[in-house]
Amino acid sequence: MRLFLDANVLVSVLNKEYPIYPYTARVLSLADNKKYTLITSSTCLAIAFYFASKKHGEKEAKSKISLLLEHIDVADCGKKEAVLAAGNKKIHDFEDGLQYYAAKNSKCSCIITSDLDDFYFSELDVFEPEVFLRKYIK
Repeated sequence: MRLFLDANVLVSVLNKEYPIYPYTARVLSLADNKKYTLITSSTCLAIAFYFASKKHGEKEAKSKISLLLEHIDVADCGKKEAVLAAGNKKIHDFEDGLQYYAAKNSKCSCIITSDLDDFYFSELDVFEPEVFLRKYIK
């Protein structure tokens, strides 16, 4: 199963943001399970780096991003995804559209985010981390 991780999931893990950290950390631990492939976009990584650097400084934030990249794949998020996001009249937040099309074009099964409202337009399943874990991880 290919899982797309939204920026807020990455930020939660990098900054240990409660109350969702236990769930986001558990989702990230699925990288060790061959049944799952964790995917994000370069845009999500940039957002995560920004917030991690505010809390931990740039050096530690880079180190944390490097560690993440050992366990997750990065979806394409280029012109194709930008054109699709800009052309979809249902999408009001361009950045959310970029993430959606990065996930969709990477053949992800679902998007995991702490803000379901960001993906109101999604044809992919969208789960909060805790809900995903309850549904798929016994």
